[in-house]
Amino acid sequence: MDDTDRTRVIIDTDTAGDDTQALVLAALSDQIELEAVTICAGNVTFNRQVENAKYTLQAAGVGNNVTVYEGAQSPLQKSHDHAEHVHGEGGLGGSLFPQTNIPSGDIHAVKYIIQAARQNPGEITVVAIAPLTNLALALQLEPKLPELLDQVVCMGGAVNTIGNVTPAAEYNFWVDPDAAAMVIDAFEITLIDWGVTVRDAKLGPDTFEQVAQMDTELASFYSTIIQPVRQFNQESKNNATDHDDDTATHPDSVTMATVLNPDIIETATQCHITVDSRSGPTRGYTLADELDVLGYPSNARVIKSIDTDRFQTILLDTLAYADPHYTY
Repeated sequence: MDDTDRTRVIIDTDTAGDDTQALVLAALSDQIELEAVTICAGNVTFNRQVENAKYTLQAAGVGNNVTVYEGAQSPLQKSHDHAEHVHGEGGLGGSLFPQTNIPSGDIHAVKYIIQAARQNPGEITVVAIAPLTNLALALQLEPKLPELLDQVVCMGGAVNTIGNVTPAAEYNFWVDPDAAAMVIDAFEITLIDWGVTVRDAKLGPDTFEQVAQMDTELASFYSTIIQPVRQFNQESKNNATDHDDDTATHPDSVTMATVLNPDIIETATQCHITVDSRSGPTRGYTLADELDVLGYPSNARVIKSIDTDRFQTILLDTLAYADPHYTY
């Protein structure tokens, strides 16, 4: 593919668990030009997230070619809890604690996002698989950011479904609901929420066994980082996964997969979304007016269903052949 035909992507991440697989998909896709990775406070300690991203890019063979920029180290206003109980200590399965010695970018991630957007108007897609703090800060500094970016594809929210951190909220929007509310209000985003993740990007023992049979470093890496999630789901019935079985959700990698292969999207709807930024039990709640009861203009494209088989094939092809497009 001609480089000019590739989707130019910045991934904004709180690198732990499945975030790594989103980075791998983007790094290895000939449909994507991975411009940079920006880090935002979220899943684990900030410095660990930075090293996890660099290590993952190394594993995908682009560690020296894709710069990691360090961004917001805390939410805009509220404190938050990490998610090491889901992703393992350090975020990479509890057994990998890399020190890559790769330097970070020489400017703040927020400044980088603004710079990239200004220099390439209408060309950059931000794939946000972390809390939306970096994007909110960038928006505050550059109010024209929604016009300068091509699109924002976001993993976050729980659209008319139970959350995964509280009954009301998905983790990314819960961590920084003020940022989520600001970004949702300003951008016309594409949203992959927790509900579609549980419905269509939850993989199980058959997939894990196929990966275990692969003799590749990427497959071994996947098996390592996914183990704590499997254990968490086997022991937990307190959220929308309601698994109590050997499964793992793939919210971030499926979000990236929709960008590199939009054909896996089966259905989507346009609606108005607001995010509850108040403290309390509804912190981070995503109100999606799918029936247009309120009459507000649409500000989001919500992905409702994804082809699970095709997503799984993309993931397995990446782990086996280092090529997300080996089959499709």
